[in-house]
Amino acid sequence: MSSLSQKLDLRHAQQLVMTPQLQQAIKLLQLNNIELNEFLEQELEKNPLLEIAETPAEPSAGEDEPYEAETPDQQSAEAPDGYTGYEDSAGEAWEYDPSAGLSMAGTGAGGSATFEDTDYSFEDRMSVRKSLREHLSEQLFVAFGDNRDRMIGALLIDLIDESGYLREGYAALAGRLGCSVERIERLLGEMKQFDPTGVFAADLRECLALQLEEQGKLDAPMRALLDHLDLLAGHDMAALGKVCGVNSAYLQDMIAEIRGLNPRPVSSFDHLVVQTAIPDILMRRLPKHVGGGWRVELNAETLPRVLINQEYFTQVSQGPGAKKDKEYLNSQLNSANWLVRALDQRAQTIIKVAAVIVEEQDAFFNYGIEFLRPLTLRDVAEKIEMHESTVSRVTTNKYIATPRGLFELKYFFTTALTSEDGSVHSAESVKARIKTLIEQEKADDVLSDDAIVILLKKEGIDLARRTVAKYREGMHIGSSVQRRRVKKALAQRGEP
Repeated sequence: MSSLSQKLDLRHAQQLVMTPQLQQAIKLLQLNNIELNEFLEQELEKNPLLEIAETPAEPSAGEDEPYEAETPDQQSAEAPDGYTGYEDSAGEAWEYDPSAGLSMAGTGAGGSATFEDTDYSFEDRMSVRKSLREHLSEQLFVAFGDNRDRMIGALLIDLIDESGYLREGYAALAGRLGCSVERIERLLGEMKQFDPTGVFAADLRECLALQLEEQGKLDAPMRALLDHLDLLAGHDMAALGKVCGVNSAYLQDMIAEIRGLNPRPVSSFDHLVVQTAIPDILMRRLPKHVGGGWRVELNAETLPRVLINQEYFTQVSQGPGAKKDKEYLNSQLNSANWLVRALDQRAQTIIKVAAVIVEEQDAFFNYGIEFLRPLTLRDVAEKIEMHESTVSRVTTNKYIATPRGLFELKYFFTTALTSEDGSVHSAESVKARIKTLIEQEKADDVLSDDAIVILLKKEGIDLARRTVAKYREGMHIGSSVQRRRVKKALAQRGEP
């Protein structure tokens, strides 16, 4: 029978413990500027010592700060290791102040050559342009007298997409709106007759069918053509004429009628423009008299400057109060100090990562996508001496505004393709080269995948035929047979 005993042992062990503050710092890295702005608003509500500094007035055009004259030799001699272009001339660390960043230049139309104010023109004051919803709602109230039918119809109006289609099935719509399928069928049967013709269609085929039916042209051959729009898209006229049961001349007349229809029936109405991604980082070219190159900085327009109200803390802490109140105030001060330091660290990390990416992809920014270099998270992590996971978090869901457009930071990380001679090419640059070769081909000289392989090999890019086919299909480019058919059909119609 074994005996039980107690004893004390002293052991050393190493383990990684993530404090709540460390977890929060990691979370801050993953947030883009818009998400960070929302997070800071929540912190301002919880912490009375935090406040947002007022953004200074933007300088008028032509009042940008002049560059300090400094030769490239002086720059390189004074620049310490790890210089990203974000430190000041005294070599001091950058202080967290997003408002010091460069504002994006405003773009837009110039003044009117006739000195007319279009906002107050005679035409605008005579009539108000209706929105699509208003236009359809007016027809809805005329078509239906039952209030429940009107309510369901208004909800159906809100569900149509930017092309005017209602792509959900009747069963799904009935479940979402809490009514019977029969009622949805009855309502949509009436609403599909609304102006513009084709609205509320489930797909392109039904949209075209509604327009042809209104014109009295939806006969049996036309129905067969609508059932085989894939053959029309592939310009397979022989097969299309066979399924429609008509000769080539009649088929061309049918196709001409199809081309006269509107596949997006609500295109004449104004729609809300989808908001494009807002850059978290701005990039600009430095003038030659300061050494040239690129400068990267945070977008101050989307990132507020957070300050700690030390005056308020001093005033409250020196006054009479309970012990728990002072403990709370000290806790909020420590939390505010940590948040400011975390934001500073986040900004410096983002700038470091962006600076390395810009440096590595300099040829891309100067000459285009075909000069995009292969780059991995490990390459950047080694240069800034951080972990790959940190670089991954920094580059997730963040965008940089460059002279070549707006790109997600993840875009610049591409796989490497190594040729027999040891040269390395980016997968994205190879795709761009394949697309360029296909766009330059002529109707009587369409390149096969094997021909593309040969041309790429002459340029030092060694790829297998199946890789070329995979890249081509990924860019939604048809095979050589399909492209030849399309080009011949366009040549017959006299189109380029």
